[in-house]
Amino acid sequence: MSEIVDARGLACPQPVILTKKALETKNDITVLVDNTTALENVKRFASNSGCSVEVSEETGGIFKLKIVKKPGIDINPITENEITCGIERTSPTSGPVVLVITSDKMGIGNDELGSVLIRSFIHTLTEMEKAPDIMIFYNGGVRLTVEGSEVLHDLKKLEETGVKLLVCGTCINYFGLADKVRAGVISNMYDITDTLFRAGRIVKP
Repeated sequence: MSEIVDARGLACPQPVILTKKALETKNDITVLVDNTTALENVKRFASNSGCSVEVSEETGGIFKLKIVKKPGIDINPITENEITCGIERTSPTSGPVVLVITSDKMGIGNDELGSVLIRSFIHTLTEMEKAPDIMIFYNGGVRLTVEGSEVLHDLKKLEETGVKLLVCGTCINYFGLADKVRAGVISNMYDITDTLFRAGRIVKP
């Protein structure tokens, strides 16, 4: 019988962590979540871990994920010092360049000027010979990735050149923008933390 992992009402990264723990000892589990961010996070983690995933939507906005671990797949145990999704860690000196955007403005002093500066900064990235490998958007920075943002064209251009955009799902839900994201992928603190620790260089404008 499939083990039930009830992750309803839990903030990220708890649904992923509970899923990971269950898969360490069980081959067949069913995970219950109540928001699309948790749904995508758990589904991505399970798929990346070599598991098959079937999703069904229940009444009341509940999603049920039937996860089956394939033969020969081992899920790394969670330790106090390392929480991973099976992502290969690289030496910090050879890791990716990660750009962290925490606001839809740049600098402190004048908000109107700050808006102009962040637009100019992101546009300049599209013209640079060496762009960042990954851009992380959290807190007010997620507003740059949603419908109506004046930098959407530039962000999509960066994506086309291979820049990975991670958008904080908790922040998107907090601001009520879950259906308005138009650039990047909705991520979670699990992936964001892992990305920051693997970075060769972190830049925050």
